[in-house]
Amino acid sequence: MIRLENLTKSFWIKGERKVVIDDLSLTLPTGKSLALLGRNGAGKSTLLEIIAGTLPPDSGRVLSDGTISWPVGLAASFHGDLTGAENVRFIARIYGVDTDDLVEFVGAFAELGRSYHMPMRTYSSGMKSRLTFGASMGIRFDTYLVDEVTAVGDQSFKRKSQAIFAERMRSSSAILVNHSMGEVRRFCNAGVVLEGGKAEYFDDLEEAIAVHEEILR
Repeated sequence: MIRLENLTKSFWIKGERKVVIDDLSLTLPTGKSLALLGRNGAGKSTLLEIIAGTLPPDSGRVLSDGTISWPVGLAASFHGDLTGAENVRFIARIYGVDTDDLVEFVGAFAELGRSYHMPMRTYSSGMKSRLTFGASMGIRFDTYLVDEVTAVGDQSFKRKSQAIFAERMRSSSAILVNHSMGEVRRFCNAGVVLEGGKAEYFDDLEEAIAVHEEILR
């Protein structure tokens, strides 16, 4: 269970305060893989970062009775001057998993070759996403936060990413941001629609998709 209590988040843009999340309260049930739907700029990635704890809200709090990943696909929690492997070692120590096992798993999964031992500031955005996705999949979380990352890489890497994500979903939950409704239908069984700083939960995924598509029209 993840409970959002009176969350508010705003940003100052060109001297004006823009409220992205507006006094949002919502309970997300255990055992569901949720599609987080909303138009571009609705605040989906912002909400994921708040749930993960990597971005503080202006007010309110997030409560959970399980472990939550960082937002997979976002490299903000990784240090650009450290190599990919050094970042993975650091992550392993933070989450209390075997360091060597995680470094080996990510090295094989991300397919970065020599770049794995180069500073992350030299990585392309795709390389960063492959590393962060691999690091997250190498740790067993109760809930995975995923931001478009299953689309990273060539077709072979996409298939590999989707296969391991599907395997993790057999025993974990997820909150998934993805603009492909095919991907959403493949991995999710419920939905949350974010609009105007508010969010509505739908136990029926198809109902959530219908509401989202109506907003887009």
